[in-house]
Amino acid sequence: MLTVQNASLSFGGIRALVDLSFTAKQGEITSVIGPNGAGKTSLFNVISGFYQPQQGAVLFEGKDITHIRPDQRAKLGISRTFQNIALFRGMTVLDNIKLGGHNKLSSGLFASGWFYGAAQREEVAFRAEIERDVIDFLELDHIRKAPVAALPYGLQKRVELARALAMKPKLLMLDEPVAGMNREETEDIARFILDIQEQWGTTILLVEHDMGMVMDISDQVVVLNFGRQIAAGTPHEVQQNPAVIEAYLGSNEAGAA
Repeated sequence: MLTVQNASLSFGGIRALVDLSFTAKQGEITSVIGPNGAGKTSLFNVISGFYQPQQGAVLFEGKDITHIRPDQRAKLGISRTFQNIALFRGMTVLDNIKLGGHNKLSSGLFASGWFYGAAQREEVAFRAEIERDVIDFLELDHIRKAPVAALPYGLQKRVELARALAMKPKLLMLDEPVAGMNREETEDIARFILDIQEQWGTTILLVEHDMGMVMDISDQVVVLNFGRQIAAGTPHEVQQNPAVIEAYLGSNEAGAA
């Protein structure tokens, strides 16, 4: 589904990614982990098109997408959430979610502006689809008319996940989806992620610091440190890797362990 080939990204003298290569297999959950500053969000920005790597390539379903715009990548089936909540706080839950699927609508500017005929029918059908496939799926029906700003943090994160799902993505990129959540909220999001994988067949790329969740739900784990890949494999393989232990704990602690 996704291949990153020898990607390098620098900001002045700071090397965010260094000759990074990995593959996310179709239908699997691939997690990218590493200490703070390892390059995880920079990698997401390269894949989604916000950053252009100085070297290397990004392939999606075998097609080189390295130099195409973020909106074009979205139309190919790539959607994402953000580390910091990026919702429109003055809009309702439903309106925020509908924005995620705007690129799926075909009505032109004039028809949409006057909201008549085909544009109106398309909007009504799209809203029904969102309510059936996304809002009910993520158990948001009871707050769909509420303004986002009035929601607690955990529900706002779930609304952001819903907006990404409204695109019906082939590849769903989740940037720290449970950051700042309590245990119950984390378990809910983990359940939703597994349901998305199983019921929608979506390929998921996950960045997360909650190692318990990562090891529980991931098929493959890629470990970064200072922009370089230091390990990749199943959760069990990664947990036993000495380089990973050292990156997280330091050589002295790793030796003591």
